Amino acid sequence: MKILIVEDEKRLADSIRDLLASKGFAAEAVYDGETGAAYGELDVYDLIILDVMLPGMDGRLVARRLRERRCGTPILMLTARSGLEDRIEGLDAGADYYLAKPFDTRELLACVNALLRRQGGQVDELRCGNTALDLSAGILRCGEAQIRLSAKEFGVMRQLMQAGERHVSKELLLERVWGFESNAVENHVEVYVGFLRKKLRSIGSDVRIEAVRRLGYHLEADG
Repeated sequence: MKILIVEDEKRLADSIRDLLASKGFAAEAVYDGETGAAYGELDVYDLIILDVMLPGMDGRLVARRLRERRCGTPILMLTARSGLEDRIEGLDAGADYYLAKPFDTRELLACVNALLRRQGGQVDELRCGNTALDLSAGILRCGEAQIRLSAKEFGVMRQLMQAGERHVSKELLLERVWGFESNAVENHVEVYVGFLRKKLRSIGSDVRIEAVRRLGYHLEADG
C-alpha cells in the first residue's frame, strides 16, 4: 500500500512516514500544498494524509482540487483546529476523515487501517483474463504460479490493469510511475513493458500487453 503524506512540519511528516514504513506501508512525504496536489493527481496512492495548514495551497483546497479531478483516493485530514465548523469544511472539501492534532500514533494507525479497509477488494487485487495482480504484495498470479514484480514493473502493470482495454500512453506511464521529477524517458517504459511480457509468459498468463503506435499500450486476454 502506498501512502502520501502532505505536511509542512517536516519533522512530523518524516516521523509519520517512518511510523508507516515500520508497519509495512510504502510512505512518501511532501511539504507543501502545490506539491501535494501534483503528487495526489498521479493516482498511484492508496491513501493521502493531508494537513490543513499548508504553504501555497491549504489542505482544503488540495482536497477540493483532487476531487474535482476525479481522484477517489481516501483522504485523512490533519489539523490543529478541531472545531465543528473546521471539521465540516474539511469533510465538505472531500476529506474522508478528520484527525485533530496532537494525536496518538495508535489513533493515526487505526484511522489509516480503517480508511484502507473501507475500500475493500478494490485495493487488494486487480484481475485481467486468468491473471491477478496482488496490490499489497506486488505479485502477479496465474493459477498456482506467481512472480514478484519490481516497484516499476508493479507500477506499470497496475496502470495497465486499471485501464483494461483502454490505451495508456507512454507519457501517462512516465508521469504516474516515474513521477514529475524523474529524468526517465519513453525508452524506460518500453524496457519495463518488455520485462512484464516475459514475466506474464513465465507464469502461463493469457494476458498480452499490446502496443499501438502513438496511442500506447493496452491489455488483451486470449480467453
